[in-house]
Formats: sequence, C-alpha cells, structure tokens
Amino acid sequence: MKTIYCIAPPNEERRAYLEPHFTLVAEADLDDPKAWLAENGSGIEMILTSGFYGFGDHYLELMPDLKLVSTNSVGYDGIDARALAQRGIILTHTPTVLDAEVATTAVLLYLSCYRNFEAELANARTGAWAKTGNLPLPHTGDGRKVGILGLGRIGKATAAKLEAFDCTIAYYGRSKQDVAYEYYDDPIALARDCDALVSILPGGAATQHLLNKDVFEALGPDGVLVNVGRGSSLNQVELIEALSTGKLGWAGLDVFEDEPNIPQGLRDLPNTILLAHVGSATVETRWAMAKLAMDNLINFANGKPLISPVPESKGLI
Repeated sequence: MKTIYCIAPPNEERRAYLEPHFTLVAEADLDDPKAWLAENGSGIEMILTSGFYGFGDHYLELMPDLKLVSTNSVGYDGIDARALAQRGIILTHTPTVLDAEVATTAVLLYLSCYRNFEAELANARTGAWAKTGNLPLPHTGDGRKVGILGLGRIGKATAAKLEAFDCTIAYYGRSKQDVAYEYYDDPIALARDCDALVSILPGGAATQHLLNKDVFEALGPDGVLVNVGRGSSLNQVELIEALSTGKLGWAGLDVFEDEPNIPQGLRDLPNTILLAHVGSATVETRWAMAKLAMDNLINFANGKPLISPVPESKGLI
C-alpha cells in the first residue's frame, strides 16, 4: 500500500475511509516528525493537509518523491501552489461543497448584526427581560443594498440567499462578470453606495487590509460589515477604532488575522458578532469537504482523473 503523510490529523471516520487504500502516517502521532521524515520521507508521494495546518517548505526537502498535496479546504493561500507546480507537484482543494454553508453563515452574521441578536439572546437567557424590559429596537436587514466583495461561488450563493430578504445586490471584484448585479471596481465606492458589505475575499498580498478605515467610513455609522473570507483582508486595528467611535455601525466576523486569537478590543465591543471560523462547520459540510480531499488522493493513487486540482496545477494533469 502507498503511504499518505497526514499533516492534518485524521479522525476515526477519515481513517476508516482511507485505510482500505493506504497506510496512514499522522504527524500528530510522531514524537519528532522531521526526524521521522528524514529517515522515511523518500517514497512518500501524497500528503493530506488543511487550510489550518498548511504546508511548510521543509516537506519538499524531506519528501523528494512528493507528487500530490491534497488540502481539506477551499482556500489555499497558505500553500504556495506555483512553487509546488514548478516542482511538478499537484495541489488539490475542496471547492463547491461548502459554498451553501458559508453563505448561510454570512447571512446569519448579517441578520444578527441588524437585529442585535447576541444582546437579545442574553436579555432573555439572563432573566434581564423580566427585570428591565425590552432592549431598544434594532433595525431590519430586509430591503437593504448589500455589496459583495468577491463574487465567486460563495459570493453568488450569499447573494442568492440575501435576495430572499429583498436585498439589492452589488459587487466588487477583479473584473466585471456576466451577472445581473451592479459592478464596482472600487471597494470604497461600493461601500459608499451600500447599507452593508459582505466580504468573501481570498487571502494574499492583493487583498491585504483592503478593508480599512476608508471603507469603514464610506460604509458609515449605520453600516454593517460581514467578513467570512480571510482575516488578512481586514485591518482589525482600524476596524476597532471605527466601531468604537461610531464611524461604523456593526461588524459580523467569522475570520481573524491571527486565529484563534481575537483582539480583546473586538471582543469588548457591543456592536460585534464574533464566530470562531465556523463558516463551513456542520457535520454534513465538513464530511463533504473531507471526502472530496480524500477522493482526490484515492483517484490519484488509482490513476483516475483528479476531481478538484487548483488552477495553478492544471498544467501538470
């Protein structure tokens, strides 16, 4: 049997799926992974990882026969796909299967901001309602103009769900698409014209701190910002300042710059809804992602077509 080196620890269910096909070596089970790979890395052709665990350059040195890296994530900004391709190594990821779930999370954050749900839940659960009565009325999320930053698969799924709330959709991206939504080539102009922004931007240098004080101030004191893309696209220091001074109304965040560390300044603000990067975190969606990542490995081992190689790897197939 071929060996798969698992940077991301496989749980019992994933072991059961892979073990009929492969010998698994889980990095978490090794006392000294680098020493083990120095002795055993030759001949290992496949790696299973995830967006959280990534892929370090040292694996290239320790596994000279590596041919495929399969990441259990749609995003792969933590993996240098071009560098892998230059070495003839294919990278696969898990697009499509998580689109609907992340879009649902974006809409939940959007509605929770407008309806002040965290405070409303606490008012009921703590018994404060019986003592001090209702909280001040929140606002509706219905009928708003919402700007989507990053109108890919998840962006389109989010837009479709927001349309059910009679929202008008506009979007920002690298280029105009053949869609019915209004296109903006400037995120500040989009923010100025919208009630809310939902960011599904990828990571990387091109989007680093694209969401900054200029965008926040353009969105305004009644504006809502939702981020389910990458934490690196958002300047957290400037966001805290905008939220605390009333220059921006609300922020609903599922991603952060230094996960799992969330700045105390964000956690202390009453006008934030914060989640622990759970955009795709349901049993059903996480299994669909894991299965796709594992099926890429199984197909590769059996000489069958890969299901979801990243664009940078398609020249190798």
